[in-house]
Amino acid sequence: MHRITVVGGGFAGLTAAISAAEAGAKVTVYEAHHTLGGRARTAEGPYRTNEGPHALYSGGPHWSWLKQRGLIGPPAPSPPLARLRLRHHGGLRRTPPFALLKLLRRGARQAPVDRDFLSWATEEAGEEGARAAAHYSAVALFHHDPGALSAAFVQERLRRAARLPIEAHCPRGGWATVIDRMAARAWNLGVRMETLSRVDTLPTDTPVVVATSLDAARQLLGDDSLTWTGGRTALIDLAVRTRRGDAFAVSDLDAPGWIERFTAQDRSLAPAGEQLIQGQFPIAPHESRADGAARAEQLLDLAFEGWRERVTWRREAVASGRTGAVDLPGTSWRDRPAIDRGDGVYLAGDQVAAPGVLSEVSFNSALTAVSLALGRHSLDLKHA
Repeated sequence: MHRITVVGGGFAGLTAAISAAEAGAKVTVYEAHHTLGGRARTAEGPYRTNEGPHALYSGGPHWSWLKQRGLIGPPAPSPPLARLRLRHHGGLRRTPPFALLKLLRRGARQAPVDRDFLSWATEEAGEEGARAAAHYSAVALFHHDPGALSAAFVQERLRRAARLPIEAHCPRGGWATVIDRMAARAWNLGVRMETLSRVDTLPTDTPVVVATSLDAARQLLGDDSLTWTGGRTALIDLAVRTRRGDAFAVSDLDAPGWIERFTAQDRSLAPAGEQLIQGQFPIAPHESRADGAARAEQLLDLAFEGWRERVTWRREAVASGRTGAVDLPGTSWRDRPAIDRGDGVYLAGDQVAAPGVLSEVSFNSALTAVSLALGRHSLDLKHA
């Protein structure tokens, strides 16, 4: 029987543990914190917030994998698009500008890897449409200047974020419900899970899947090459007293930013009579959390009338390098740190060499890492 050690009990680590155990391996997971989940944790208490406005994209491979195993649970229903608002030229509108739609039409050209999105999209739809599209795509890439990134990278996220029917779904009760089901699945498969167990030295007698942040992996492996460009984002969490007419979500087309009222889909996330709003506002290296909060307040003023007098709870934070990889012009996911590090060590996470959008990168890298560790070309995704 194969033995595999997994360092990190977040989404990538639990995916690796479950897939390895299903393939017959004996698995041990070490998690440094007292709870599993990593960035997929949901806060306890009256306001069930995630670390940022998380969502699962149903068009990705992890959706079917989780669903086949009964790990998603009933997703929260998607609110009607009529409740989505777009900020453009300082005002709110219900429909995107026509120039942006040109970039989403079926016959649109495939964007190149080696050019920045803004210059390429400007040739396709004009500068106004290109900037609006770049800013809208920020909901799926958490970067302060999406137009400066690889055109192919941004186009993929733009298409996924704007696809109809809506791909983004929120697990009812928050991401912790998915993590709890994954942990139970792993436990039933015989996976040994050790929390409050920080790993400082890798074991040498088993293959190891390091499913941590890239910063933590760099320190653990002593490998300075484990770096990649990421975003820096101001996270805003608010609870406000309920008022009829509040928007479901607001996308800023004038600058990167997104606000979503999560209780519009799942009322269990806040006490009765209150609404939970979460937003993400990418900020440049020279900008502060306060700069991101100021942009959030501008959107709130437009879409949530009287929100300042209705606030019952507020929290702000900055996520730096915790929102996945972004690819600069001339690079793609294949250029990120390789999963196979040699000597039986494999990486999994959202900043390594695996395809996908957001958490799909963690999922794909975890399956690849386990496949390599077990000496198999691929794992059977349909095995339950």
